[in-house]
Amino acid sequence: MDVKLSQCFIAVDDHDKAIAFYRDVLGLEIRNDVGFEGMRWVTLGSPLQPDVEVVLEPPDASPDASPADKQALNELLAKGLLRGVIFTTPDCDALYERVRESGADVLQEPTDQAYGVRDCAFRDPAGNQLRFIERPTR
Repeated sequence: MDVKLSQCFIAVDDHDKAIAFYRDVLGLEIRNDVGFEGMRWVTLGSPLQPDVEVVLEPPDASPDASPADKQALNELLAKGLLRGVIFTTPDCDALYERVRESGADVLQEPTDQAYGVRDCAFRDPAGNQLRFIERPTR
């Protein structure tokens, strides 16, 4: 069976701030920017992975969520408790410096992990945790 990742979703409370971070700091390209019924979805991706996309969506985008659930999701996002994604990079230290200089909230400086990668972590403008790993070269 051939299964590949196509899209992953990250909740954001301000698309313009998120775009400035994901596009201008991380270098992802905007592939789509859609408004529908008062909501907005922005799709971005790495030029190195044309078939994988990150979708920035409002935390309360699900039409099936109750008003209480939507409020809870917005509160969890505000606290930085929703999960983000893990990116790979060939140079964790250089990426760390670039993202740190952007003013992003640093969660972890580059660290050699016992499980064989070097990684660092930040919060995006919405508070999502993002990790960046550098795999060892063989």
